[in-house]
Amino acid sequence: MRQEDLWDADAAARYDTPGTGMFAPDVLGPTVDRLVELAGDGRALEFAVGTGRVAVPLAERGVPVTGIELSRPMIERLRTKVDEETVPVVRGDMAVTAAPGTYTLVYLVFNTISNLYTQAEQVACFRNAARHLEPGGRFVIELWVPELRKLPPGQPAVVWHCEPGYLGLDTYDVLHQRAVSHHVRYDEDGQARVTLSPHRYIWPAELDLMAQLAGFELESRHADWAGAEFTADSRSHVSVYRLPA
Repeated sequence: MRQEDLWDADAAARYDTPGTGMFAPDVLGPTVDRLVELAGDGRALEFAVGTGRVAVPLAERGVPVTGIELSRPMIERLRTKVDEETVPVVRGDMAVTAAPGTYTLVYLVFNTISNLYTQAEQVACFRNAARHLEPGGRFVIELWVPELRKLPPGQPAVVWHCEPGYLGLDTYDVLHQRAVSHHVRYDEDGQARVTLSPHRYIWPAELDLMAQLAGFELESRHADWAGAEFTADSRSHVSVYRLPA
């Protein structure tokens, strides 16, 4: 399934959850704080800007932000929050689409690089980030660590979240390094709605090699936006890559 088909009008309407989930202050606050620090006095470019979850508060903090986004419904929802002058958006594929100007920071949050379904596309995404950056500029990626250690022998799925009304599980194709996230939501009558999100998962070491191919050096890696230590048990990471000055 194509990404532009996944992120349709219905998905865009369900994406925003003000004050909860990805939009909770304890999730969004540290993200924006760190990106403000990394952008410095320069401009930021968000790959897959979506509905502006990060770009809008980042712009409100005084960082000029431009976005690249493939989904027209996501852009339309962003436009209900801010106008084109506040957060300009170029519609297109983040692996190849160019935005005008240069930037001190390009960022890609919440596992979105894994939505690119081939290794070649993911490498192209790094190279596209490098093309947009000024010397010494940074490319920041937030990405989950594949939880293959939780898979029992011969079983292709792992439940990663369970709460009243919601079940999240991933099915893995370890031969092709792919996963599908299943989001199952139940209403009060017990009726279920299932949405699927395909990914090509990336180990940190492979991500670092992609960065090297695009001319980046790893500057830091933490378990979260607040700077917690990244360990073998970390479920995700925030990796900061930098071009030579």
